[in-house]
Amino acid sequence: MTGSPVDDRSHVIDFEGFPGRWEVRETAEATDGERFETRMEIEERSELPPHVHPEAEERYEVLSGVLEVQVDGEWTELTAGESHTVPPGTVHSFRNQTPVEVINVHSSALRYEEFFRTFQRLKTERGVSMPPSGLRATIQLAMLVSEYKREQVVASPPQWVFDGLAKLGRILGYRLPD
Repeated sequence: MTGSPVDDRSHVIDFEGFPGRWEVRETAEATDGERFETRMEIEERSELPPHVHPEAEERYEVLSGVLEVQVDGEWTELTAGESHTVPPGTVHSFRNQTPVEVINVHSSALRYEEFFRTFQRLKTERGVSMPPSGLRATIQLAMLVSEYKREQVVASPPQWVFDGLAKLGRILGYRLPD
């Protein structure tokens, strides 16, 4: 089934600098859970930490600029018109040195949109920076990673560290944004 593009203002996810502005093109709902698709505009230099999507593949299609994709420790440079698919369970990352525009697709969609919107609210409403500054921010990001481990697992430190910090956060009364 082909989903239709999202057409209201809620389709923009702006991370205020990490990693740029995302336009939601297809939601899990619109594709019956097959995929979650965004168009990322990353103006500033950025790099994501190595991570794994245990149950979904991720595809990058570069529209403009250069995106460097790391898969299992090896970097590949993608330019406009090129794409790369990362299989489920594969450690990967991406970075850019100059502005880049990319179509990003997670298949299946799982709860990726919810994950990214919760991350956005942590950044914009609670001021959580990347990397986190202070114990409270570290615990809140650990809670995010622990809550969405079907979607994304950070390669290091081990998941049990995030789960332990998330448990501490719950004990302290911290909650993820709604």
